[in-house]
Amino acid sequence: MPSDAEAAATLDRTRSFVQNELLPFEPTFLGQPFTASMPALRSLRDKARAAGLFAPHLPETLGGLGLTLQQFARVSEVLGTTPIGHYVMNCQAPDVGNMEILHLHGSAAQQARFLAPLAKGEIRSCFSMTEPDHAGSNPVVMSTVARRDGDDYVIDGTKWFTSGADGAAFAIVMAITNPEAPNAHQRASQIIVPADTPGFRVVENIAIMGERGADYFSHSRVSYEGCRVPVSNRLGGEGAGFKIAQERLGPGRIHHAMRWIGIAERAFSLMCSRAATREIAPGEPLSSRQIVQAWIAESRADIHAARLMVLDAAKTIETQGMHAAREPISLIKFFVAKVLDTVLDRAIQTHGALGLTESTPLSFWYRHERGARIYDGPDEVHKSVVARMVLKGYGVSTSG
Repeated sequence: MPSDAEAAATLDRTRSFVQNELLPFEPTFLGQPFTASMPALRSLRDKARAAGLFAPHLPETLGGLGLTLQQFARVSEVLGTTPIGHYVMNCQAPDVGNMEILHLHGSAAQQARFLAPLAKGEIRSCFSMTEPDHAGSNPVVMSTVARRDGDDYVIDGTKWFTSGADGAAFAIVMAITNPEAPNAHQRASQIIVPADTPGFRVVENIAIMGERGADYFSHSRVSYEGCRVPVSNRLGGEGAGFKIAQERLGPGRIHHAMRWIGIAERAFSLMCSRAATREIAPGEPLSSRQIVQAWIAESRADIHAARLMVLDAAKTIETQGMHAAREPISLIKFFVAKVLDTVLDRAIQTHGALGLTESTPLSFWYRHERGARIYDGPDEVHKSVVARMVLKGYGVSTSG
C-alpha cells in the first residue's frame, strides 16, 4: 500500500499526464467516432504504462499501483476531468468492477484466463445484469436462467444496457441458478461467458441520446441462447450473485462519484472562464451579473461538499466495511449525481449556444452523464434507502 506521500506524488503525476498528454488529444477524440481514436488511445495507454500510472486501482502483483480506495478516489477525480482519462489508465467501467470481483472471487484459473489480460489492458469485458422486461432497480427479479446440465450451465435470456459489450472478450452475466431458494437474494449467480461462446450475441448497440456508440462507448442488447459454459466459470458460490454484485457496486459508486466530481470541476472551470471573458456589453462580462455569480458560488459549494461526502464514504468502506457504508453510499449516489447534473447545466447555460456545440466537452458530458441519476440504482431508490434508515431510528417502519 503506498504511503500518503507516495499517493500524493502519484496524484501529481496523474494530473500532469492528463494536462500534457490527454487534454491535447481531447478535441480530436470528441470530433470523431471512438473506433477512429483507438490507435491514438493505445499509444496513450503505452505512455501511461511507461509513466507508471496504469491500473491505479489494482494491486502491484497485477501490474497496478496498489492504491487504497481513498487514494484511488482522488486519482479518479483527476481522470474524470477528461472523457478519456479512465480508459487510458485502464480503470474504466465496467472493466474496473469486473477486475475487482475477479480479484476477490475468481479462481486461480479464472484469474489467469480473464483477469490477467484484462489488467494488462489487452482485452475488455462487460457486466450483464439489467433486463428489458424487469426494473433495473430491482436486481433480484430477472428472467435469465442458467440451467445446470452435468458440469455445465446452459444460459438463456436477454439483457440490455450491457455497457461495453461491443468488442468485449467476455461477459459476467447474472442469471438465476437457484429459482426455488426461499431468499430471493440467493437465487442468482454470476457466470463468466466468453464472447465466442455459441449462443452469445450482441444484438444491437442501443442509441443513447441519439448516439449508438461503439466499442467501449456502447450500451448493448445481448442475447444468451443456449450458451453452454462450464460450471467452473461461476464466480463464488452458487446463489452468491447478488452478494457479489453488492460488493462490486459499493466501491463502484465511489469510482463513479469521484469521476462525476472531476467532470463537475472541469465544467466549473469552463463556466468561470467563459463568465470572465465573454462580454454581454462593452466592458460588461457575464461575471458581472448576480445570477452568474450565484451559479459560481453555489457550484463551488456543491462540488466541495460532494467531494467530502464521497471521501468520507470511501473511508467508511475501508474502515468499517460495506454494511456500515450502506447509507453513505446511497447518499453520494443521488447527491453527487444531482451536483453533476446541475453544474453541467449551469456551465452550458453560461456558454449559451456555444455550450451546445462540440467546441467544448460540455455537450458530450450532458448526453453521456444524464444517466448518472439512473444507473446503479436511480436517485429515487437511493433516497428511499436513506429515508428508511433514518426513520428506523424514530421507530418508523416503511416499505416500498
